[in-house]
Amino acid sequence: MPPPDPVAALVRWFWIPEWRIAPGRTSRQHLIAFPVCNLVVERDGVGFVGPPTRASYRDLSGTGWAVGALLQPAAVPFFAADPGTLRDGYQPVPAADLHAAVTAAMTGPGDGPSRHDRAVRAFAEWLHRTLPAPGPDALLANAMADLIGADPAVLTVEDVAARLHVSVRTLQRLARRYVGLPPLAMIRRRRLQEAAERVRAEPETSLAALAADLGYADHAHLANEFRSVLGFTPSGYRRQVHRPGPG
Repeated sequence: MPPPDPVAALVRWFWIPEWRIAPGRTSRQHLIAFPVCNLVVERDGVGFVGPPTRASYRDLSGTGWAVGALLQPAAVPFFAADPGTLRDGYQPVPAADLHAAVTAAMTGPGDGPSRHDRAVRAFAEWLHRTLPAPGPDALLANAMADLIGADPAVLTVEDVAARLHVSVRTLQRLARRYVGLPPLAMIRRRRLQEAAERVRAEPETSLAALAADLGYADHAHLANEFRSVLGFTPSGYRRQVHRPGPG
């Protein structure tokens, strides 16, 4: 769900899963997360989720909900002075007022969409009220993340620096403070996410051609990166996502 205008510089989008799992059963959710940080409100509290470097999963059971904000880099220093120390980690956030407002929205009357809208408004109002307005460096960090995440022609840190008219050293400093991952790691993650999407959407595509399209030296480099993050090769991933269902 896109953020309201007052917090667009602080949040990329909001996500709101709800689940109801039959008693005695669990549902495993596999995640290939975007390489930026999240602020998450759940029934048990509020937490800051550091930048991910690998695929992860979560086992869901019973009934529950979560309201997450995929943060823009500009918002990150408010929650973590050094986000790199929280890679693949979680840190509780003392925000009882945010928790109360979002919980009231998610447990109040109305259908799912209306409750979700109220939760997003409450979350956005808290961010707008609590976080300082982004300065020039914070907005430049947003621009860096937007460019890396959206432009498949960007394959190197030098490409990003040239597009933003800054030095590579400046990009490295911004990424360290506002993301917690080097800019090259951000580029690699975007390429990997694009590769995974292509494998899902185009099962007959040549993996060697895919590697070349995404700027990998060869198929072996793509396979190694896939395995390091996801735990299996592109061909193994293709077999898994296109495995015929039962019956």
